[in-house]
Amino acid sequence: MYMKDFSSEVSSVDTRLSRRSFLRAGVAAGGGLLISINAPMFRAAAADASAANFAPSAFIRIDKTGHVTAVIPQVEIGQGVYTSMPMLIAEELEVEPSQILVEHAPPDDKLYANPKLGFQATGGSTSIAAFYEPFRQAGAVARAMLIAAAAETWGVDASGCRAENGTVIHDASNRSLTYGDLAAKAAALPVPDKVALKDPKDFRIIGRSLKRRDSVDKTTGRTQYSIDFIIPGMKIAVAQASPIIGGKLVGMDERAALTVSAVRKVVRFDDTVAVIADHTGAARKGLAALNPKWEGGAATYSTADLVGDLDKAIAGNAVVATNEGDVKNAVSIAAKTLEARYEAPLLAHATMEPMTCAARITADGCDIWVGTQVIARVQSAVAAVTGFPAEKVRVHNFLMGGAFGRRLETDYAVQAAMIARQVDFPVKVIWTREEDFRHDAFRPHYVDKLSAGPDANGIPTAFSHRVAASSVMARWAPAWFVNGLDPDAVDGAAGPYKFRNQLIEYSRSEPRAGMMTGWWRGVGVTHNSFTVESFVDEMAAAAGKDPVDFRRLLLAQSPRAKAVLDLAAEKAGWGTPMPAGRGRGISVILLFGTYVAQVAEVSVDARGDVRLDRVVCAVDCGRVVNPDGAKAQIEGGIIFGASAALYNAIDIEKGRIVQTNFDTYRVMRIDEAPTIEVYFVDSDQPPTGTGEPGTAAIAGAIGNAVSAAIGKRLRKLPVGRGAINASESRQPYQRL
Repeated sequence: MYMKDFSSEVSSVDTRLSRRSFLRAGVAAGGGLLISINAPMFRAAAADASAANFAPSAFIRIDKTGHVTAVIPQVEIGQGVYTSMPMLIAEELEVEPSQILVEHAPPDDKLYANPKLGFQATGGSTSIAAFYEPFRQAGAVARAMLIAAAAETWGVDASGCRAENGTVIHDASNRSLTYGDLAAKAAALPVPDKVALKDPKDFRIIGRSLKRRDSVDKTTGRTQYSIDFIIPGMKIAVAQASPIIGGKLVGMDERAALTVSAVRKVVRFDDTVAVIADHTGAARKGLAALNPKWEGGAATYSTADLVGDLDKAIAGNAVVATNEGDVKNAVSIAAKTLEARYEAPLLAHATMEPMTCAARITADGCDIWVGTQVIARVQSAVAAVTGFPAEKVRVHNFLMGGAFGRRLETDYAVQAAMIARQVDFPVKVIWTREEDFRHDAFRPHYVDKLSAGPDANGIPTAFSHRVAASSVMARWAPAWFVNGLDPDAVDGAAGPYKFRNQLIEYSRSEPRAGMMTGWWRGVGVTHNSFTVESFVDEMAAAAGKDPVDFRRLLLAQSPRAKAVLDLAAEKAGWGTPMPAGRGRGISVILLFGTYVAQVAEVSVDARGDVRLDRVVCAVDCGRVVNPDGAKAQIEGGIIFGASAALYNAIDIEKGRIVQTNFDTYRVMRIDEAPTIEVYFVDSDQPPTGTGEPGTAAIAGAIGNAVSAAIGKRLRKLPVGRGAINASESRQPYQRL
């Protein structure tokens, strides 16, 4: 997903903060030490021994037994923040990460805002990047205060004391006290003005591969997701909104639904119906018996109409995102002009756990049990539809069985609250797989037009790229949609390259009848990388140059991008011959501050089926906190992105979504997964993200590899069998 980086907007504030104003100490409930982050974007409440429910934005709590608890402001979606973020505290606090318990932060934008984003959200590959410094500072201040408490207890100078493994040691006298022994006394001390962070050469934990702390429970089935949640008296609701885009409910057989055993109630609001029953099976049978009828809406709308609208938009007016140099003049004097039209389809998130939310409404307020990336946004959205003040909406977050940006939306939580308003018992709403596909917040469909004016040596002196798509920003974050420009749609529209003369433009075109588009793991760059990297290969071919050598020329002024390019090419054995029917392709991207180069190797058989055999990936994401976790993020991103690049598209026929389950929306199987090699560039730069760059880079590498294998340039995703042989329609997936 795309998230605007607010770091530049808050940096002027951050750099003026002293350690004293940034961090606050107090006595936690029970007499322990509490350290809370207190930056302007974090407005932590004052610690008070009587405030048993004190909830600062992000803090360390140490109780009298020595237990260390970290409240994690980022949600765990599978990316490993419950493992990696405690490592930052542990490094400075001098405890092992395994000694730190974790709690998830409750909803509160004022207390838990992500400093990269300005509000409480998990996305944009920001978790480590945003909290690397604050969490280390919190750990360092806590350590200094514990040492000061020990020194005061012993009547010695603090410089003669050190922290180690949850204790403070005075070497001269060989005395020691545990953090639990010192917690209450430390809490009463003033916060030091300045505490030096560790020199990276002294790191014991950061940079060490640690096993995921949630892996055992997940693999043994003990982890509870929101779909698993149940409380006494809870009923199950299966809902259906119009399968026709913008359609209206015109009839249903409520009596037939209520005759189904264990069905309790049929509810309707707007143009959604739901059947509530004692269990899911009865609710689904009841919905089938209800047989809702739908009419109207965009009943004749199709993908062809969507694409036609995009083509009209791209031929019309556009908003300028970047205009450097004089593209028109550079093209007029260029040796020749290259032009291309590219296209990328709507994509679904296809999370393994469909949208699920439980709700209970009483006179005292509303409880919501959900898996969400935007817990505070869910709270405010539910408050708006129930009429309760936000503090009366209690949101309980769960681990999620996939998100990929889909759980940045609040629609499924709002729906659960609206259903719960009509009953006097708790109800859990579970979307069927078909409902999940039909009413996804799809990644936008894109149409792109690119042109370049190369000089006599084939080096482009002019580059232009116009993007036509719907705007996720305009709906989801209107404050970021300024003067008609969606910054996500053009993110990466020139790749990591710097052209002397370049023009980047955006033409907005929304799907008809209110179809919703949304964030999708990397969003704009996932399509722009395919478009730009494919076009760079076209420019290389026109210049008679090798694709890697050509990119080296373009990246001469970008050493970090060139370094990952060189590393990936070296590890992949770039330039070695490939047998007939096989191809090798490369891509280079910059996303959320992370540089990635990927080499894909593919095989294409006589029928046109494409198999991804190998991916070599070089990554510069600054300092790597947990190498094994970062590697897993890149690997998972590659698999996710490769499924989309090879197989996936959402089609519309007669106003309905065609793909409604995994038989028609193919996800890469285990036996289809490629060999993946990931190499990290050693770096002393601050960490950036790894959650989305792996996904965003792969389509360009695969597209270039397939084109190399078949000797034909493919300008439309997906590039699997249906794209190579345009005469074949997309068929339900069958193992071949």
